[in-house]
Amino acid sequence: MAVGFVLISTAPTKEREVYKELTKIPDIVEIHPLFGEYDIIAKIEADSFDKLGKIIVNRIRSIRGVVDTKTLTGTQF
Repeated sequence: MAVGFVLISTAPTKEREVYKELTKIPDIVEIHPLFGEYDIIAKIEADSFDKLGKIIVNRIRSIRGVVDTKTLTGTQF
């Protein structure tokens, strides 16, 4: 299983709209609003890193109001 933590920057005043759209993506298992450089962090679980990348590019980055993302991938011990 591939795990990714996606740090998301939104356009000003678009945080709630982006958050709401993120809740519609079934592979996102956690979403938290943030203060600081990034506005939202989302945890994604996928079958592979390829699928993880497709979710980020095709589903998250395409949301209106998303300005930038930074992805941290995790591993299991």
